[in-house]
Amino acid sequence: MTNHSTSARLRTALLTALAALGFASAAQADFGRSNPAPLPLYKTECAACHIAYPAGMLPAKSWQQLMAHLPKHFGTDASLDATATQQISTWLQANAGTGRRFSEAPPDNRISKSSWFVRQHDEMSASVFKRASVGGASNCGACHGHAAEGNFNEHEVRIPK
Repeated sequence: MTNHSTSARLRTALLTALAALGFASAAQADFGRSNPAPLPLYKTECAACHIAYPAGMLPAKSWQQLMAHLPKHFGTDASLDATATQQISTWLQANAGTGRRFSEAPPDNRISKSSWFVRQHDEMSASVFKRASVGGASNCGACHGHAAEGNFNEHEVRIPK
């Protein structure tokens, strides 16, 4: 075996590994600057009712508005004490989505109405989101099995019947 063929195989293996890592990290850090581990308080409070959506899924303005209106949080009273509200708000705004796709708050501050969400799900029929097994566009975990960990890798999507 020549050094040239060994070197070529190593380069190919390295590029393949880097590509795989790039795809994994792109799926994990697709929302804003990064997709940090959720603040434990955020995970405890917010994930009690739904997944702890990655902070980078919404711009800071949306998080500010959502946290300011917790008594009327999408039809539910999600009120928290002032200290918890402040800690979660600060973390969400510090880790909010940035860049062009987050320049405007989505309608009603709903992730599922953001332009990037609509683009990512444009191949999905509206009827899929209406299935009882899916439960709506906001129930990420129905199709993204690792959504609770912040992993929305499109290669791991399983759409329930």
